[in-house]
Amino acid sequence: MNWLTAFRSALQALAANTLRSALTMLGIIIGVAAVITMVAVGNGATQRVQEQMKGLGSNIMLVLPGGVSQAGVRLGAQTRQRLTEEDAQAIAIDIPQVQVVAPTSRTSGQLVFGNTNWGTSIIGVTNDYLEARDWPLASGRLFDAAELAGSAKVAWIGATVARELFGDLDPVDQIIRVRNIPMTVVGVLAPKGQNSMGQDQDDAIMIPLSTLRNRIWGGDATSRLKRVGAISVKVRDGEDMKLVEEGVKDLLRQRFKVPPGGEDPFNVRNLTEILQAQEESSRVMTLLLAAVAGISLVIGGIGIMNIMLVSVTERTREIGLRMAVGARGRDILAQFLIEAVTLSLIGGAIGVALGAGATWAVGEFAGWKVSLSLGAVLLAVGFSGVVGIFFGYYPARRASMLLPIQALRYE
Repeated sequence: MNWLTAFRSALQALAANTLRSALTMLGIIIGVAAVITMVAVGNGATQRVQEQMKGLGSNIMLVLPGGVSQAGVRLGAQTRQRLTEEDAQAIAIDIPQVQVVAPTSRTSGQLVFGNTNWGTSIIGVTNDYLEARDWPLASGRLFDAAELAGSAKVAWIGATVARELFGDLDPVDQIIRVRNIPMTVVGVLAPKGQNSMGQDQDDAIMIPLSTLRNRIWGGDATSRLKRVGAISVKVRDGEDMKLVEEGVKDLLRQRFKVPPGGEDPFNVRNLTEILQAQEESSRVMTLLLAAVAGISLVIGGIGIMNIMLVSVTERTREIGLRMAVGARGRDILAQFLIEAVTLSLIGGAIGVALGAGATWAVGEFAGWKVSLSLGAVLLAVGFSGVVGIFFGYYPARRASMLLPIQALRYE
């Protein structure tokens, strides 16, 4: 018996008991669909975290002001404004593993262009901020040294602000009003997307830090002391982030004269480490979900084995007749093994279609990010074929070991 004849015979045998074959494939169908859907959801979650890491920038940590207590009441993080531009310069100079340091401050306000206005975040930055965040300009130029030092009325705008204020018009060299202060748009930032908190990073305008201090805030006490709201620290590739983090903490403790055992007036957050932990959690969850879904495949394989044993029992006389006219044991083995594998593969194919539909539904109606990969499909179908071989071998072997005389006499 050649393989084509064995395959045709297997299809005929399965077609003779359509309902039983369909019920047997049900476990495989559900298992394959569940594996594909769960892996797609898990991959989508992992990709989402990777996008957040890309949007944040690589090897980055954030230094924030600490909390303050008043009359025994702790007011929480970032209520003690003690970080300054000098602190940022000290980190850049004293810690050689640091690639770039970018102090920033933030407020909000209304932007006006012609008859259009838009409320957004106003961020005071330096050119180093774009390098720290891996955030290029889509068009325009960087601030020059004179603009950074002289509180120039220039700005970069995010993609969302550009769309809302200018539509299809090129924003570069256009003049907008930022809190009624005219400023020239000298650059448009490349789209960045949402951050890990779901906030639109493109909905912002960036101006020189000195401009924010002297023109937006008006040179108040915070401005005169050159206070900043945060310091972004980008570490060179290959350097130990934890070592740099400890170095930053030690340096700032010295600058703030924190006594041993005293509370730090600042917080250092290793954002890359946090997102990497989230990515690892997503991968582990994907494996767990796939493993749970894989149990359905094993259960489906047990169903195939049971049905094949029933089939061998029902067709014992047929087996004896085949052997009597010259079929060998390996022919009988191949026939029943092909039937089992065919059941698994047909069930796997239906499961792929069902899984693809379920993945689409999850992404469309639940709003989750999903990623259906060819590798997951091949893995699920391949595993279903292995299940068919593994669980179909025993019934097929049992059929091939029957003696022709005993099989012909079987009632």
